Amino acid sequence: MINKTVAIFGVFDGIHEGHLSFIREAKKAGNHLVAIVARDNVVKELKNKVPKENEVERINNLLKVSDIDLVLLGDPELETYNTLKEVKPDVVYIGYDQIALYESLSKSIKNGNIPKMEIIKGEPYKPELFHSSILNKNGN
Repeated sequence: MINKTVAIFGVFDGIHEGHLSFIREAKKAGNHLVAIVARDNVVKELKNKVPKENEVERINNLLKVSDIDLVLLGDPELETYNTLKEVKPDVVYIGYDQIALYESLSKSIKNGNIPKMEIIKGEPYKPELFHSSILNKNGN
């Protein structure tokens, strides 16, 4: 089998079944899965609120997920991809709802800011039940 590295991006604030399904699907796209965790300040900029768990707690939770081979902290600024340049993945697997990330990555590839890589968009897993915004609203 050809060595294929897959990168995923996320906040991963309170790992739930939707995250685990996303991680399992991403792992099928290659054999080495790297999770890049959004920094607290980037989450605040993206979502206009701080995550329930800080970046260290979120990293530690992901380290317990067996399908993930490496967990890294993302860049300190939105739409900079230095971590991605270091990882050099063959594939970036994005969540069905990561539309802005898809557009930003596509633009960065087109402009030559990051190397060409395949972008795969995942399918939702029971989004009416397992979406962080719903779970966080319900206090889970």
